[in-house]
Amino acid sequence: MHNNFSFMLVDDTGGDMHFTEGSSSAVTPVLRISQLDAFELDTALEQLVWSQFTQCFQHFKPGQLTHFEPEIKAFLQLLLWRFTIYSQSATVGQSLLSIRYKNDLSQAQKYQPMSRQQKLWYALCTIGEKWLQERSPDLFTNRPTESAFHKAKYLIGIISGLTKVASLLNFLIFLQKGRFPTLAERFLGIRAVFSRPQGIRQVGFEYMNRELLWHGFAEFLIFLFPLINTRKLKSRLCSWFSPLDGFKISDATLARQCRECALCGEWPTLPHTIGCDHVFCYYCIKSYSISDMYFACPKCALEVQKVEPVKLQLEMTDFNKS
Repeated sequence: MHNNFSFMLVDDTGGDMHFTEGSSSAVTPVLRISQLDAFELDTALEQLVWSQFTQCFQHFKPGQLTHFEPEIKAFLQLLLWRFTIYSQSATVGQSLLSIRYKNDLSQAQKYQPMSRQQKLWYALCTIGEKWLQERSPDLFTNRPTESAFHKAKYLIGIISGLTKVASLLNFLIFLQKGRFPTLAERFLGIRAVFSRPQGIRQVGFEYMNRELLWHGFAEFLIFLFPLINTRKLKSRLCSWFSPLDGFKISDATLARQCRECALCGEWPTLPHTIGCDHVFCYYCIKSYSISDMYFACPKCALEVQKVEPVKLQLEMTDFNKS
């Protein structure tokens, strides 16, 4: 005797999901996050197809596709619609997440795919709306103020504003109920369901423990690294490996150092010194000393004592000899 039993799983779809063991016709509601992820995947696919298409014309004269861009995008979206919604009742993003559209107007208990009329209206509400939004600025430019085109533009603007408000209200209802994330789905009576029943997700204790430890360690490093003055630490290490006997400044030493800024490595502009044998650009040393009150010379690790201009009384022959 075969015992046919059922169990109930509560998820974030706003209702309970009932599954029957051995029943392939059970309709599984879709999680809110899964429906939103499917939309993101569809948007990324459309952008990828458009970028690949435009690369075919990258060696043509610039601007050739600009005038026909809305029509070309609509044609590419129609191709995607033909091989996804029209043939499988699911978009590419939904197929990747094992989701498909169900005819919610049907009263049958089993899964019912979208009707032909729903698929055609879906293309009109999605592809047609995008085309009209992109093409409408060109349709109504350079038209007389009192013409029918101006009135049509005003009417389309009102309808577009009301549609956006209705879409916002519909999305708020979706967040509460878990159904019909877009106004087109609610208007057409199509609902996203899983293609196959989803099992209960179980996460192991070891995995959770490892994730918690890693995130805690990462947050500790993010907090610790900004507190470390790496520039000063580097200067200190350099001074240990190349110690100097003193920091007596002489004209000959400064003449040799005046060829290179100790910070940017270029010919020093308005050369200044901080009390050591090295020379800096005025803007380099000023910006570093303002940002770090404990700034030290990267060459000898001497902290800033006083920023003052370099004063030399040397002949040009001294530079030529050096």
